Amino acid sequence: MLDRPIAESPNHPITQSPILAIIGGTGKEGNAIAARFARAGVRVLIGSRDEMKAQNAANELNARIDASNVEGYSNRDAAAKADITLLAVPYDGMRPILEDLRDAVQGKIVISVVSSLDPEKKSRAKPPAAGSVTAEVQQFFGDAARVVCAFQNVAPEKLESVEEKIDTDVIVCGNDKDARATVIELIRRIGVDAFDGGALANAIAVEALTAVLIAVNIRYKVRGAGIRLVGVPRNSN
Repeated sequence: MLDRPIAESPNHPITQSPILAIIGGTGKEGNAIAARFARAGVRVLIGSRDEMKAQNAANELNARIDASNVEGYSNRDAAAKADITLLAVPYDGMRPILEDLRDAVQGKIVISVVSSLDPEKKSRAKPPAAGSVTAEVQQFFGDAARVVCAFQNVAPEKLESVEEKIDTDVIVCGNDKDARATVIELIRRIGVDAFDGGALANAIAVEALTAVLIAVNIRYKVRGAGIRLVGVPRNSN
């Protein structure tokens, strides 16, 4: 739980949802995700290697969306205080961050938004040896952490347009069924349809699909191509 209470904003009343740490919350994608959850009343802890930078980002975000439920901490402290930790960090710089977080996320849910892309050509998939980035994170943290993938197929441009509804579906994969259900419910709080994509082994399909969407963007000169499932029940938001 948080060390101190947070005053509610009349525009974004705080919900009883899990406390969410966003590691990489000072970056564009992480900050956009933080804004969407904060607007939905979720308590958000922005994490950074530089705690002052995280605090500044939190203050700026609170001011921008007229909220009071965002705070900034070091990565480790944010993860320790949160119920769920979301990783919004580049793959090539992930390992030292994972090392810093390992003890703090034991027994908790971890969301990876990272995709398996070729760093030299991001329109081409390149899975790591573990099979997917999500599987690699799970292996690193061990079985006590419950790791899932989510948000891989939502374009950064869509996330950053916080006033606009996201019309792309989110697929959640991981070995823990309850963790998948918890994350799906959390995502639905921001008005986005999320669906259970099954076991951790399926995360590679979700991550690699990001490369396909990037290729579509390039080929058809568009921004923000996404996916929409058909034949499934929709959450009424």
